[in-house]
Amino acid sequence: MPDEVKPNPSQAPTHDAQLAAENMVSGEEKAPKVDFEADYQAAQQFSVSDIDRTGEGANAAAEATAPEHEIRASGETNTTVAKETGNPDDYIDMAKDVNSSKTEAVTEVSDDLVKQALEKGQSK
Repeated sequence: MPDEVKPNPSQAPTHDAQLAAENMVSGEEKAPKVDFEADYQAAQQFSVSDIDRTGEGANAAAEATAPEHEIRASGETNTTVAKETGNPDDYIDMAKDVNSSKTEAVTEVSDDLVKQALEKGQSK
């Protein structure tokens, strides 16, 4: 069943829409008739693609969403809990190991490497 559009010029978002609404209210233009049921039925036809109506739709969807790279299955990780010894020397050794990693150089920096870095940093 078609519904009639009742335009309100004060609610029009643009000037053109306001002019069209005023023309419809004054009778210069006909207000469009909208059949929501027919529009809904037509939309249902477009909501499913032709390939989805066949068995190939599921295969195409699986192929389109397949990961590009192989994903390894996750495995269980076993963790061991440190045994309490009650000996403070054990904690001191552990702290030394952690602190020494901050001061150890990961790579060697030579004078040539510094010169190359300075040359690359100069504006041309």
